[in-house]
Amino acid sequence: MIKHSSEKFARPPFTVNVSRGDMVESRHQVVAAISDSSGKLIKSWGQVDSPVYLRSAIKPLQALPLIESGAADALNVSEKELSLACASHTGEPIHVEAVKGWLGRIGLDISDLECGRQWPTYDPAARALAAAGQEPTAAHNNCSGKHSGFLSTALHLKEPLKGYINRDHPVQKRIVAVLEEFTDLDLSDAPVGIDGCSIPTIGIPLQSAALAFARFADPSKMSADRASACRRLQQAIVKYPEMIAGSDRLCTALDGAAKGRIIAKFGAEAVYLAALPEAGIGIAIKALDGTTRAAEAALGAILEDLGVLDDAIHQAVDPYIRPVLRNRNDMAIGDINVVLNN
Repeated sequence: MIKHSSEKFARPPFTVNVSRGDMVESRHQVVAAISDSSGKLIKSWGQVDSPVYLRSAIKPLQALPLIESGAADALNVSEKELSLACASHTGEPIHVEAVKGWLGRIGLDISDLECGRQWPTYDPAARALAAAGQEPTAAHNNCSGKHSGFLSTALHLKEPLKGYINRDHPVQKRIVAVLEEFTDLDLSDAPVGIDGCSIPTIGIPLQSAALAFARFADPSKMSADRASACRRLQQAIVKYPEMIAGSDRLCTALDGAAKGRIIAKFGAEAVYLAALPEAGIGIAIKALDGTTRAAEAALGAILEDLGVLDDAIHQAVDPYIRPVLRNRNDMAIGDINVVLNN
């Protein structure tokens, strides 16, 4: 049982230590926030009221218009494809073929994707592609599932397909509206950058991101349609965790093993967002130096502190959140541990 407690004083950022032998060799600083769906900040570390680019960690909220617009039902988008719409996938054949099949079914193809080409991030998939003498396509891009969702929504609503990545396109305007509603923020003057897949990425404070994911976790106070859309995405991710990330990825391991108790999503530059549906809380994390290993260890430490990691989840995720560091001779030479400053 998670106990919600308020805090009188903000804690400093916490530290992720990387040890080699008997000495700490590197230290990563992490800021984080935990919120409930009412906006109550349960716990925080560091400056959580400054904007952060949430990058791909926000994808489950970006996928909501796919359902809310009616596009998912009209175009027979499957649960597997809904999980893929939230994905930063590894470019494995299961992902690429799913994107091709989705686009083909709705009368589009890879040339309609505006996310750019990318080599698979899963090394065996990249090697296999190169060994076959092939080049990557936009379908291999880790965001191609999200972009397929964008195209589906635009197609269903009879909007222009070209330029759907642009800030002034209805697809992107709908996403901003969703983010404003989930965060209680006016984002008209928020910092805006261009993400790796070319869509706008908006600066949002971690405390607001935690609130947004708390509301995604517990959408009961939202409209019936929105609550249904949130739960459909949660169910799709839990049923098809391999689609939201892929082989050797924490998101897939955690979302699969937690069986709906935790929905976690990674974003570039060491951002992690997590929704805990049973507890109705959201977690937002940013490793200040942009290091993935720090964000993964930090998420694990916070989930452990909240008491939501059982033995089965630990077995699945410990290689990511409590890794033993090994050298090229497979010798154990160090580890990663977190000092939460509770």
